[in-house]
Amino acid sequence: MPRRVVTGHNLDGDSVFLTDGPPPVSHTLPDGVVFQEIWATDATPAPIAPDEPEPGDRPLSVPPGPHGTVVRVVVTPPGAISPMHRTRTVDYGVVLDGEAVLVLSGSERTLRPGDIFIQRGTDHRWENRSDAPCRILFVLLDGEFTDELVAKLPPDALDTLMDDPPTH
Repeated sequence: MPRRVVTGHNLDGDSVFLTDGPPPVSHTLPDGVVFQEIWATDATPAPIAPDEPEPGDRPLSVPPGPHGTVVRVVVTPPGAISPMHRTRTVDYGVVLDGEAVLVLSGSERTLRPGDIFIQRGTDHRWENRSDAPCRILFVLLDGEFTDELVAKLPPDALDTLMDDPPTH
């Protein structure tokens, strides 16, 4: 379980630590994949208020809302395979532990601890072919496909957009 430290402000406007501990929101899917919600924003630029409700305390959705961001740690057990999907996001990821295979249409790469990837709206799936869990830190930024990209995608490409909770 990751440790999450959140800073903020007290009533006098001084910088303070608001929380320090495990993320308060975690979702476990039927296949054992765990989404540990670290933080989320609903706007860009993100409003910074003196106090706000827990941003991860909402229904699980893979992509962030419009103009939003999501930070999460995903723990994938051995043998788990996500469905092929695409999101209108730019995703930054860092493999923390274990290894995962990132599968695109026609090619794949094995990612190991310390590897960093940038996922840019491509159709993909994740596979854990190892005998150990894999932990990946994801930062997802809401994005928008350009007309030029949409014109180049296969006709059914937008059918695999993942806007709802995953169902591995």
